[in-house]
Amino acid sequence: MADIDRNRSTELEGQPEKPLPDEQDPFTRFRHLITILRSKNGCPWDRKQTPATIKKYLLAETRELAEAIDEDDHDHVCEEIGDLFYILLMLCQMYEEENIFSADTALADVTRKMIRRHPHVFAGKATGNEEQLRQQWEAIKKAEKKGEI
Repeated sequence: MADIDRNRSTELEGQPEKPLPDEQDPFTRFRHLITILRSKNGCPWDRKQTPATIKKYLLAETRELAEAIDEDDHDHVCEEIGDLFYILLMLCQMYEEENIFSADTALADVTRKMIRRHPHVFAGKATGNEEQLRQQWEAIKKAEKKGEI
């Protein structure tokens, strides 16, 4: 009887029957939440999303974040960054479900890219002024596009 009451209480509060583990770091916990939302027993709306259908939400949330930054509203900026994390991790989950790439792949790739594009930080190169840094960034980006790096 206690189990029935506990489950009913959980359902009324809108909590999943099996809550997400608290001991996980927030990013891992959120990734797990996205996996649950996209699962067979998850949310029908989340399950039916595709990269094409979620694109409009990505654009809307990006605009909302830009507006929050313009308003210098820190709480709103934090909220909109969270919303963008949701959309971005949904996209990663969709591509991972198709065995195309994962969030880990995207993060590893952007980490390598940022290390390459910051040789003044990670490779002991001279820093230079802001204009020199911009030129260095553009030169590295151009070399990447040509497949030279």
